[in-house]
Amino acid sequence: MTGDTVISAKDLSLTFQTNDGPVHALKDVSLDVVKGDFVSFIGPSGCGKTTFLRCMADLEHPTGGTITVNGVSAEEARRARAYGYVFQAAGLYPWRTIGGNIRLPLEIMGSGKADQDARVKRVLELVDLAGFENKFPWQLSGGMQQRASIARALAFDADILLMDEPFGALDEIVRDHLNEQLLQLWDRTGKTICFVTHSIPEAVYLSTRIVVMSPRPGRITDVIDSPLPRERPLNIRETPEFLEVAHRVREGLRAGHGE
Repeated sequence: MTGDTVISAKDLSLTFQTNDGPVHALKDVSLDVVKGDFVSFIGPSGCGKTTFLRCMADLEHPTGGTITVNGVSAEEARRARAYGYVFQAAGLYPWRTIGGNIRLPLEIMGSGKADQDARVKRVLELVDLAGFENKFPWQLSGGMQQRASIARALAFDADILLMDEPFGALDEIVRDHLNEQLLQLWDRTGKTICFVTHSIPEAVYLSTRIVVMSPRPGRITDVIDSPLPRERPLNIRETPEFLEVAHRVREGLRAGHGE
């Protein structure tokens, strides 16, 4: 393992035992994620994208192979708070203000009030929600709630951000805007991001690498290094370079279905 590899999976497999027999969610998945990478995982529903992310987060436990995060087991990394996790739904507590929701992991960690105040202020500015600390989730749009969820995941300043289709339920205009904001956030913070999506344009626009996965049992069919520059205005999606990568992703998805 190289010094800058932060997540390393080797021959990772996961089989769920169900009443209808075993379900092979992941099979022989090997991948290294390097510090500062923005890696998207794309594939059809049920291909194991989210399962792979949950293995990184120690929310699922592989039945074969190994996975390390920052050179230690996923469980040790979770205990060390090595990552923030953003779910598909914002998952904000309606009885807590936006600031109160962001504070929650800091309270659990036992941070002092002054430290909590400083962190909440900083992450709200990072996600462009300064001034919304005392609002309740129901007073915010879906896109703003998801930004608050990202702020909560950033509050304890983990180096790794795991994101499970965070913009999947949003309309296209809001999604485009949040994609732009997420790239700016990534650029400012230098975080390593692993991002699950169903959207080819989203995967290509956001990522330094795109991991294409096959239908169950989930395997990696292609890993595409993006040739796009780090600075990416939305209209880059109309360029030949962008369309070429999107075509390769589409071909990878098609090939995976054909196997």
